[in-house]
Amino acid sequence: MNVRQASVEDLGLIAPLFDGYRQFYGQPSDPAGAAAFLLERFRHHQSVVFLAEGEDGQGLGFTQLYPSFSSVRMSRSYILNDLFVIPEARRGGVAALLLQAAAGYGRSVGAVRLSLFTAQDNRAAQALYESQGWKADEVFRHYTLPL
Repeated sequence: MNVRQASVEDLGLIAPLFDGYRQFYGQPSDPAGAAAFLLERFRHHQSVVFLAEGEDGQGLGFTQLYPSFSSVRMSRSYILNDLFVIPEARRGGVAALLLQAAAGYGRSVGAVRLSLFTAQDNRAAQALYESQGWKADEVFRHYTLPL
């Protein structure tokens, strides 16, 4: 297995994974929309994507980071917004390697933190994150404003 930073040339491998990710969260399949969305992120340098490939070149999973900033610390941070591994490759260490690649990237560019959100009842994901050194926020309450 190989994990590497993806580029626009990898769109054919990442788009089906991204479409699968969206379906996992209850959205209808939209391969063309998935490809278009990712293409825009690549074209405008709005995200950083890491891709896990099997020995045969098959896409096994991906994670996508969106840049953000900490005003208090006057530094870059990233939101780990997407993490997905195909069902056949789950429990094989793919997600852990993707998380490690994301953390390594953040460190290499001087980011002060990565952050993510997961469902309260997603115990499997929480266990994975905690095994990789992520800490649950016990100080701040998260709010959203639906628009």
